[in-house]
Formats: sequence, structure tokens, C-alpha cells
Amino acid sequence: MIQSPTTRISPMLAVGDMQQTLDFYVQVLGFDVTFYSADYTILDRDGATLHLMKAADESVLTAVRGHTEIYIEVDDIAPLWNHVESFKDHYRIRDLHDRDYGMREFHIGDPNDCLVFVGQKIAM
Repeated sequence: MIQSPTTRISPMLAVGDMQQTLDFYVQVLGFDVTFYSADYTILDRDGATLHLMKAADESVLTAVRGHTEIYIEVDDIAPLWNHVESFKDHYRIRDLHDRDYGMREFHIGDPNDCLVFVGQKIAM
């Protein structure tokens, strides 16, 4: 057994337009910017971090578009859902629903076609 505790796992997403992607994660999902450059940005929300990397070229985005998903767990999904559902005209969103694996969740596609699952544990 390796004796090095994991302190955090941070997804790294390839992005086409850094500012458009940054606006999505900040304005829609409530992340804060902790580091910014045009090529690499780090976001934080309640200690969870997300790294955004400018894609080297369109072939990178072609390879990951529609094949990348992340899951964000929250303690109270209702306030975030109430905010996110106002963006239905701008993003692909699946409404809040309960899953048989004990999560209440919604899904939203980011500007790079990454599917973001947001969920809260519920009693089964």
C-alpha cells in the first residue's frame, strides 16, 4: 500500500476559447479564478479545483468534444439548480432529477461540449 494520502483530484479540460469557458464556469457554476493566463487557468469552488488548458489546435478539441465528463458533488443542490436553470436558453441542460444510485443531479454542457454532472447525495 502506498502511504501518500491524496489531497485533491483536479480535472484538466482542453478548451477552445478560454474566456468563453471561464465565463461559463464562473457565471453559471460559481467558480472563482485563482490563476489566469490565456493558455492556462485554475478555478476553485469550495476547495474543488478545475484546470483549463488552451487546446493546442482544433484536432485536440475534435478528439475530446462530446467525450469528456466531470462530476461535481455539492451539499445542497437546490440553490445552484435555481441559478443554473435560468441558463436553459444558452446551454444544453438536463433538469434536476433523482437517480437510482442515490444522487439528485442535473447535467449541463459547457462551451467545449464537456458534460458537467452536478449532484447531491440523497437518502435511498
